[in-house]
Amino acid sequence: MKIVVVGAGPAGMAAARTAADAGADVTMVDAEPEAGGQFLRGRAMFEHPGVTHLKNTEAWLVEGNTLHLRGPRQLHFDALIIATGAYDRPLPFPGWDGPGVITAGAAQALAKQGVTLAERVIVAGTGPFLLPVATALQDLGATLVGVYEASSPARWLREARAVAANRHKIAELARYRKVLAHLETRTAVIAKHGHRVTVAKLDRHWRPVSHRTVQADLVCIGYGFLPRTDLVPNARRTNDFLVVDERQQTSVEGIYAAGEVTGIGGADLAEAEGVVAGAAAAHQEPPAKALDAVRRGRLFAEALARAHAVQPGWQTWLTPDTTVCRCEQVRLEDLTQASSMRELKLTSRVAMGRCQGRICARNAAELTGIPFDAQRRVIAVPIPLGELAALPDEEQT
Repeated sequence: MKIVVVGAGPAGMAAARTAADAGADVTMVDAEPEAGGQFLRGRAMFEHPGVTHLKNTEAWLVEGNTLHLRGPRQLHFDALIIATGAYDRPLPFPGWDGPGVITAGAAQALAKQGVTLAERVIVAGTGPFLLPVATALQDLGATLVGVYEASSPARWLREARAVAANRHKIAELARYRKVLAHLETRTAVIAKHGHRVTVAKLDRHWRPVSHRTVQADLVCIGYGFLPRTDLVPNARRTNDFLVVDERQQTSVEGIYAAGEVTGIGGADLAEAEGVVAGAAAAHQEPPAKALDAVRRGRLFAEALARAHAVQPGWQTWLTPDTTVCRCEQVRLEDLTQASSMRELKLTSRVAMGRCQGRICARNAAELTGIPFDAQRRVIAVPIPLGELAALPDEEQT
């Protein structure tokens, strides 16, 4: 049985190992030079005699039981496991498109390579991911001007069941005790001009109620994550994330999903989902321990999504000339009245740049009131026309 796993983070590695241990012929495809994903960033040593690991390899299309890779190259499979992870969601504000503003994920990736980019830094956004990013920067000698959480920790008081089922998450806070002194809740960066950063206290809808100016060289922002689900555009979703059953199978037969493409819940949940997906794809009964870990982890993921949901008040941070789409330099005042995302793209060019709306499309939809539907792309990543031309005639589209 041939199983292909796309993604080599905690979920993908667990899925590949589990499927190979069950006797499947497994190929794990990943765009990075080493396994580990965003979480481990090349610090994971992956070796398994039953797994072929294709590094530096991008997958761009699923067509029937064939996965198309850059090259061009094709892999045929009996089952496919999507473990492609997620990427940061930034929110725009005046000055966010200038120097000295990066995503929290980019800051963490650089920190894992020993790079901080600046001396005085701010980490801002929402969610527990802010804490490890701030800790990594501080450990490298950066001065933390502040760690600004837009939500309120009081929201977690409503999530007693999820907290009780995942008590180990509370213990993890001890790792970040050095940065907790810099943490301010109901607070956000709402503008940056040079080294002058405007920091605001927010109401429960994230509307500014007061503000002050601080000095910082670098602002790292992260307002949750958006999943990389482009390879399965027709699979059923809820809030952008792929919907899976108890065996991690998507609504498309023979295609499974594991990790952050199904919801953001941490590396332990991603690994457990990978084990379940790998076993199920290989027609084995998933281990009871992994199934239990998935159930508990999803309670936490659902609570996390509620406690750190982006609130509509962020839209008041913008001015008419604030850039919304960085690729095409579309400003807030350039957004047109439209009835659909397609119409908005055609009339304003928002989401028409190289990132194809991965950064700006959701924000543009919220700013215009257009219902947002996750992008349905035929081709998952940018590829040269020459690679399409190199395909055999019967495979060209």
